[in-house]
Amino acid sequence: MNRIPNPDVVFPNEYDTSCFLKNVITAPNITVGEYTYYDDPVDPTAFERNNVLFNWPEFGDHLIIGRFCSIASGVKFIMGSANHRLSSVTAYPFHVFGGLWAECTPSHLSQLPFKGDTVVGNDVWLGRECVVMPGVTIGDGAILAAHSVVAKDVEPYTVVGGNPARPIKKRFSQELIDLLLRLRWWDFPPEQLANFLPALCSENLEEVRDMIKGMLEA
Repeated sequence: MNRIPNPDVVFPNEYDTSCFLKNVITAPNITVGEYTYYDDPVDPTAFERNNVLFNWPEFGDHLIIGRFCSIASGVKFIMGSANHRLSSVTAYPFHVFGGLWAECTPSHLSQLPFKGDTVVGNDVWLGRECVVMPGVTIGDGAILAAHSVVAKDVEPYTVVGGNPARPIKKRFSQELIDLLLRLRWWDFPPEQLANFLPALCSENLEEVRDMIKGMLEA
């Protein structure tokens, strides 16, 4: 057990460029699962400050990131309070500049469109410099290509890319995707996961499919 990487450390290896994010998050509206890491050669521990933009918890939206996600350098999450009022003839945020402007206008946050929570599933790979817009849900096992701007939900085990990001391909057959979603290997106890790693890293997908079938039918 003591040879299994510890999810409660900040830097899991000697390179100090990747950190397990759950151990450096302080905002009450950000939740990150175990073993999800952010990689940054400058300061990965500053993820909350540099990569989650316009985060005002009082606005009411949340950023929820699952387990075993790989987040490359420069990935940005745009929170809902980055928006401007769209329901009036001007989008200019007069209220935030105070004075008479504030007295004559409703509070800024109260007029912003609410997109809901941003949710990233488990085992998601977010490529370098990609941007995730407010209210997006990214399914388990998805891959976001570098420099993508993700403005719509992403299906599980789907590769997307571009601006705006569009589906490029499914990673696996629908049968294998359904089996993986049922298996939920990211919830395995540490010892079981360690024993299952050869299957997770195998390129023989037919063999892996048959193994998972056997596990689910046992």
